[in-house]
Amino acid sequence: MAALIKGISVILHERVQVGEDAFSAPIYEERTVVVDNVLVSPVGTDDLVGEAQLNGKRAQYELCIPKGDIHNWENAKVEFFGHAWKTVGFVQEWIEANLPLDWNRKVKVERYV
Repeated sequence: MAALIKGISVILHERVQVGEDAFSAPIYEERTVVVDNVLVSPVGTDDLVGEAQLNGKRAQYELCIPKGDIHNWENAKVEFFGHAWKTVGFVQEWIEANLPLDWNRKVKVERYV
């Protein structure tokens, strides 16, 4: 049976620690990966106001991340709809076995300029 709800493919620019410098500070490398079946939905007006008051950022979309995804979505750049976006705040996660659909995590994004 085909799924009634299907997400889109988004490009995730994930920061991965590849070592340390002489002062033991982490060295990061950006890796690009395509993540399929990500739900993209506009953020409601209540969320817009609340997010702007909390950290001064204006989230515009919310991404629902598919179950089993192991990528780091915090402070990451993503691309979809022909634009670049930056994730805002922490990734929210639910118990995978308790959700009947294909997604168990979500994160908000703001426009990246």
